[in-house]
Amino acid sequence: MKKPFSRIMCGVAAAAMMALAPVAHAAWEPTKPVEFVVPAGTGGGADQMARLIQGIVIKYKLMKEPMIVVNKSGGAGAEGFLDVKGAKGDPHKLVVTLSNLFTTPLATGVPFNWRDMTPVSMMALDQFVLWVNAETPYKSAKEFLDAAKAAGPSKIKMGGTGSKQEDQILTVGIEKATGTKFIYVPFKGGGEVAVQLVGKHIDSTVNNPIEAVAQWRAGQLRALCVFDAKRMPYKTKVTDKLSWGDIPTCKEAGVPTEYTMLRGVFMAPGVTKEQTEFYVNMLKKVRDTAEWKDYMEKGAFNQTAMTGDDFAKWLGAAENQHRELMKEAGFIAK
Repeated sequence: MKKPFSRIMCGVAAAAMMALAPVAHAAWEPTKPVEFVVPAGTGGGADQMARLIQGIVIKYKLMKEPMIVVNKSGGAGAEGFLDVKGAKGDPHKLVVTLSNLFTTPLATGVPFNWRDMTPVSMMALDQFVLWVNAETPYKSAKEFLDAAKAAGPSKIKMGGTGSKQEDQILTVGIEKATGTKFIYVPFKGGGEVAVQLVGKHIDSTVNNPIEAVAQWRAGQLRALCVFDAKRMPYKTKVTDKLSWGDIPTCKEAGVPTEYTMLRGVFMAPGVTKEQTEFYVNMLKKVRDTAEWKDYMEKGAFNQTAMTGDDFAKWLGAAENQHRELMKEAGFIAK
């Protein structure tokens, strides 16, 4: 039986419309290996985080192309940041950031600013804890700082990682808030800082939790307060009696100083919104894994995460905070 002419023409028209309709494109994804730059040395917090993300991406097949971690630590991280800044429009280059994102250009005058890259995601904030040797009589931050003030200026040694970086900036913040004055003693890394405090070569430190947890668990160090707005949420006991959540905030202890360190991911400048969105979504999947959650608890991280405008606003405020603290300390390059 022959089809009516009108039905034949409708079929022809429909076929023509389908031929003219735009083909839906797949969302962007990497087409070659992605370089993940660490603007710090191997073994530190930024390096650990980058390698954890790399391992999770591989395990859960979160992208088809491989991710390669590359350490570029020269000039307090300036080497890594300038490398990413210079890769304009390249969506196959990421960088994990810490607060040297702000401190390095301010302290060295290197021509770089966080706005020279594309913010992707705040992964977490790293905490700082005020530590003393467990054999000292100080049971609270107030007791320790009252004793430091009574000892007179530049009698008490505060150990930290590096110079004109986070630990020394926080030390200046404590001095400003409490009227104390420390001798700041720089070391190469947080592990060495903790060992020096156990050995009583210094009187206190502002180490990250992960850097002093072994000595705290062993009963060699005492945690006095955490420099955050609220207590850490982790209730599992680390020592015989205490969890991270049992440590009071420094504000509770009469020290009105807050400071957390950025752990974030950026891309090169000039990438597209679609390319950025791929990594935003990928990193959200990373944060949803059991491996990431375990790492967050072991390191007692503040699990604040941000993307988009909220992240950009936070970065602007953090940059201003670092500028003021470094100006106060005389750390800004002339």
